[in-house]
Amino acid sequence: MHGWTFRNREFRSMYVVGVILFMVVLPLLSIGNDRFIHHASAPLMLLAGKWFVFWAAGIRQSAAGVWQFFQPQFTVEGIFGIRSNDALPFVRELGIANFALGVVGILSIVRPDFVLPVAIASCLFYGIAGVRHATDRQKGVKQNVAMVTDVFVTVVLVTYIVNAVEH
Repeated sequence: MHGWTFRNREFRSMYVVGVILFMVVLPLLSIGNDRFIHHASAPLMLLAGKWFVFWAAGIRQSAAGVWQFFQPQFTVEGIFGIRSNDALPFVRELGIANFALGVVGILSIVRPDFVLPVAIASCLFYGIAGVRHATDRQKGVKQNVAMVTDVFVTVVLVTYIVNAVEH
């Protein structure tokens, strides 16, 4: 990955685009595809749970986990603003956790009974991360995008969870 670091402007732009795609655009397109192209009769909240868990929890967290494991400097310096290598082992551990939850989120596409538990875990993760990003005093574009998308996905997942528990 020579030349692709968190300092590279193109890479930062790709990061922002990727987060927006996985957390907002692709879940909404998938819901629209199911609803309007395939005429799915499933309730809208069921489709929202299915696709936000698959994309935001599954694909996004798996990708983040792989990146955190193999390129922990991006998270340490680019997200948390830490200028020391001391945190690298912790970020790699976070990457393993993200990857593990992400795999279960991906598998939810073939195991619908995985959707609610992954939605709960991801809702907690994104909700707490969103609050953490909101309280950061020095936010850049990446942190603002992460904050907005984390809060958006949290709201969607909370709505899905409440709906699923009530039914």
